[in-house]
Amino acid sequence: MENLKFKTNINCTGCLSKVSPLLNQVKGIKEWDVDLNNSQKILTVKSNSIKEEDIVNMVKKVGFEIERAK
Repeated sequence: MENLKFKTNINCTGCLSKVSPLLNQVKGIKEWDVDLNNSQKILTVKSNSIKEEDIVNMVKKVGFEIERAK
């Protein structure tokens, strides 16, 4: 299983409610979480099969900024 990490601007529970339905429906994602306490609002995605660019495109589609965390 791969852990993908992204910096985002998902910064509150309201933001989470917008992105949750999208990330919850993706079959390749086993688990995901956004660390709202981290200044970079790190989204961690545990997956066996989803591509990094697919996650980026999905999150941008609902209006959030996202980039791969270094």
